[in-house]
Amino acid sequence: MRLCRFQHDDHVEVGFYSDDYVVPLSSASHAAGVDLPSSDELLSLLPGGAHRTEVEKLQAAWQSLPANRRREFQVSLKDIQLRVPVANPEKLLLLAGNYSEHIKEGGGDAVVRSQTFPYVFMKPIATTLTHPGDPVKIPAISPDHIDWEIELGVVIGRTCSGVAETEALDYVAGYTVVNDISDREFRPFPNRIERKKDSFFDWLHGKWHDTFCPIGPCILPTDEAPDPQQLHLTLRLNGNVEQDAATNGMIFPVAAVVAFISSFVTLRPGDIIATGTPAGVGSSKGKFLKPVDVLEAAIDRIGVLRNPVK
Repeated sequence: MRLCRFQHDDHVEVGFYSDDYVVPLSSASHAAGVDLPSSDELLSLLPGGAHRTEVEKLQAAWQSLPANRRREFQVSLKDIQLRVPVANPEKLLLLAGNYSEHIKEGGGDAVVRSQTFPYVFMKPIATTLTHPGDPVKIPAISPDHIDWEIELGVVIGRTCSGVAETEALDYVAGYTVVNDISDREFRPFPNRIERKKDSFFDWLHGKWHDTFCPIGPCILPTDEAPDPQQLHLTLRLNGNVEQDAATNGMIFPVAAVVAFISSFVTLRPGDIIATGTPAGVGSSKGKFLKPVDVLEAAIDRIGVLRNPVK
C-alpha cells in the first residue's frame, strides 16, 4: 500500500494513501490491533526501514477488516494537506537528458547508453521542494519561459556507496512523482560579455528558482513495484495531456542511475533522485506556464501530483 505524509488540524502524520482519501496509520494500527511506533516520517516504514515488518503486518490485518469498518477511518483528501513524502532529504539529485525523445525534441541527437553517462545536477532543497497542492510560483525576474517536466522519483532507503547495477534496486525504498520545473530562458545578466560556459550556467540557474521542485503525493514501496521500468507517466496542463510516455524509454534505467551516482557520491536514506523527463515539455511547443494554470503530474500505481501556478 502507498504511504504518504499529510497535515490535519495542524498536525503532521503518516497514512495509507488512496486517490481520494488517506487512512492515518495511528487509526489503522489501533483498529487492526497492530502496534506501530508513532512518527511523522516514512523512511522507517518502507523497505529497508526499521518498521517495515510491522507495516506489512498492519496492511494484512487492515485488509482483513470489513469494508464498512475500514471506511470509518478514511479522511478525504479535501480535508487534509498532503506534504512532501520525505520532509528533509539530504540530497535532491536530478538527471538531464535521460529520454532520447526528449533530447530529440530539443534539437539534439539520439543518445546511446554505451556512448555516454548520466548527467546529474542538484536543486536547493529548502527553497525548491514544494508540497502537493502548493503553488509553483512564476519568478518575477524571468517569468516568460517556465516549463514542466514529469519525472519518476527514486527514494533511497539504505546507505549506498559503490553498488553494482545488479544490486542497486535493493537500496531503493520506493518511488514518487517529481515535477522538475524549469526556466528555459533565464539570463541573469543579459548585457554580459559572453564566456565559454555561460550557456551551461544559464541552464543550471534556470532549475533553481523557488518552488521549482514539487514532489508527491506519496511513496509506492519497492516491494510492491519490482520493476520501475514498467510505469506510465502523464502530465496534464489544465486537463490537457502534454506528456505521455513510459519509464522503459529511459536511456539509463533506475538501477544504472543509482549505481552510477553511488560510484562517486554516497547515497543516504531519504535522498531523492529524479530520473529525467520524457518528450512533451512546453519549450518544444512554444507553450509555457502562466498564473492560474494547474499542473497534474501522474505516474500509474503512484498517484497524481497536483500544483497550481501563481
